[in-house]
Amino acid sequence: MAFVLTARERRILALFVVVVLVVRLATLGAYPLMDSTESRYAEIARKMVETGRWLVPQFDYGVPFWGKPPLSTWLSAAAMSVFGVGEFSARLPSFMLLVAGCAPLAWLAARRAGRDYALWTVALFVATALVFIAGGAVMTDPALAFGTTLSMAGFWLAVAAAEGSRRMAATAFFLGLAIGLLAKGPIALVLTLIPIGAWTMATGRWNIVWTRLPWLIGVLATAALVVPWYWAAERATPGFLDYFLAGEHWKRFVEPGWKGDLYGAAHARPRGMIWLFWIAAALPWSAAALAWLARAIARRHADLWTLVADPWRLYLVLWTVTPMAFFTLSGNILVTYVLPGLPAFALLVGELGGPPHDERGTLRPGIRGLVVAGSVLPVLFIAGLATQGVRLESAHSQLALVRTWESLRAGSGQRLVYAGAPPPSADFYSRGAAAHVADVAALVPILEDPAADFIALRAGDLARLPAATRYRLESLGEFGDYRLLRETSR
Repeated sequence: MAFVLTARERRILALFVVVVLVVRLATLGAYPLMDSTESRYAEIARKMVETGRWLVPQFDYGVPFWGKPPLSTWLSAAAMSVFGVGEFSARLPSFMLLVAGCAPLAWLAARRAGRDYALWTVALFVATALVFIAGGAVMTDPALAFGTTLSMAGFWLAVAAAEGSRRMAATAFFLGLAIGLLAKGPIALVLTLIPIGAWTMATGRWNIVWTRLPWLIGVLATAALVVPWYWAAERATPGFLDYFLAGEHWKRFVEPGWKGDLYGAAHARPRGMIWLFWIAAALPWSAAALAWLARAIARRHADLWTLVADPWRLYLVLWTVTPMAFFTLSGNILVTYVLPGLPAFALLVGELGGPPHDERGTLRPGIRGLVVAGSVLPVLFIAGLATQGVRLESAHSQLALVRTWESLRAGSGQRLVYAGAPPPSADFYSRGAAAHVADVAALVPILEDPAADFIALRAGDLARLPAATRYRLESLGEFGDYRLLRETSR
């Protein structure tokens, strides 16, 4: 495959990539941590730094977090240790994983069609909607996607590369598996081995796959990196393996509205919804891909046959669709589940939708289209922060409420008490100082305590308090669904 850019096009694409990454980096600390996912993982990392307990993350003080392995938490906690506790440090690892993920992607693209194709592909990748968002969000998916990208790139290069490059490629493959297993667990094996196995069966390259990767040594090395933590976590907190393997990796996906989640609510969705999530996550390139698919069908599948007949393109298709295919029958899904397939989609779009290979003095339409379409999300993102920043602090985070409490309290003895479990951002921004009672009824005796001067509860819960108690409460502000109140008399 020949892929040639002019010098001017290279400069424009390189500048585009730099600008997108700079925008994402510069905005990491520009808005509060969102409830509930971001603030939950950030608070878990903050507790890790505060308590010095790094082996098993804690959901609450003394309560282990069994929902995910610790790699993402370790990274956020390490960043907080260096840069201090805050939004920037909590999100920085996800940004670094986005940048790091460009390396195996560019490596793979460059071996396929040279550096110009690598630059083109990276530009498509960083401007993909979910990649841009997840590259600055506190969650486990960026680490998982980095691991699967490293593995998928390593596998292809180990199978297709010259003899001298296979050792590095094989190392990348097994290292990626270890990263995925420590980031999110066995799902990393599923999202890697399913497309690899399907590709091997479709192409019949069993012997090549078996002989060009050191499977025995690689599996042992991967286990040596991963098993010690799983073993230590079970020893330190018995019950972890049963909950994590049976609950998080089976019941979560086969039982819509799964009730066994210890740390949040299950996300019940219609089966097959993952494909609609992918369309949104892969914008703006998913729109172009669907248009190409419609044209291919209109041409009686000639283009589709060309797509799947080529081993390289078949590999990319399988890599792209595996997350959606695997989660099609699952009723408990999130849009971030499609993230591991987006690097392959960028490679595929880059190859099928690249600019014509001619030499022209003006910028070709394909380059212009990428820059224009890829700039939409960063521009909208900045505009959204500029116009909705204050609202985000109240509607999707407890930052504004906690700041108000901190500015009004007379001393450390005046607590902030929530009716019911506080949102994770309340714990994060209060540095673990936010207290809570079981429900609204439990507030009545608490209000007799002089230390409980500030109350946070949902607007609908205020009416459930006795009239005499409500009369003694002064409203200090409305913050999304919550109200901050203070006693005025006793």
